[in-house]
Amino acid sequence: MEGEEFDQLVSFFDGMAKTSWLSSIHEKLKIQSGNWKGARILDVGCGTGRLLLRGVDEAEHVTGIDLSSEMIKASQQNFFLHDRDDKSTFLVADACALPFEDDRFQVSLSTCVMFLLPEPDKGLKELIRVTSPEGAVTMLNPSKKMNQMNAFEYGKKNGLTGFEQTTLLKWSNVSTRRHRYSTEEMTDLLKDLGAKQVVHQEVLDGLAMITTAKI
Repeated sequence: MEGEEFDQLVSFFDGMAKTSWLSSIHEKLKIQSGNWKGARILDVGCGTGRLLLRGVDEAEHVTGIDLSSEMIKASQQNFFLHDRDDKSTFLVADACALPFEDDRFQVSLSTCVMFLLPEPDKGLKELIRVTSPEGAVTMLNPSKKMNQMNAFEYGKKNGLTGFEQTTLLKWSNVSTRRHRYSTEEMTDLLKDLGAKQVVHQEVLDGLAMITTAKI
């Protein structure tokens, strides 16, 4: 994967982050990740920074990394426009080689990223490494139920049309060509990497899951 693949998709991913279906998941994910008050927060694959904007006022500092330099520029612009650039850092970096010391963050996040990696276990290992003891890693990933037919049925059931429907279908299409895990598989993988406790919350009627690993 190269960052340039995503450079032309800034507007698409920014719009996707503001859809009703992903925006509601972001809110659930933030709640499940724990208390952000006074904490250092990391988002791996931050896109345009919309998830971090939700809790920047609570956090001590938020940091986002992305392979795409254009996504990073968009994140910086979004935080500047919200007058929160003094509480944020955005860097071009690789999820499998995070440029941070061990135990740096109390909360580490990753949405719609780990399943895309050629070797997700390497990205997960890095997320755990940079998260402090008693901290949490929280992610959004598609489940094994995610496919285009099931996503279409979900959209039809919930009245998704236009761009809302398109983004969900595109995500489902990419998911079938990448990594999808059951809750049991994800739990085993995270515990093998050192997580003490793993909990899952199904979203999109089970087509995806929010996973939180306590470190």
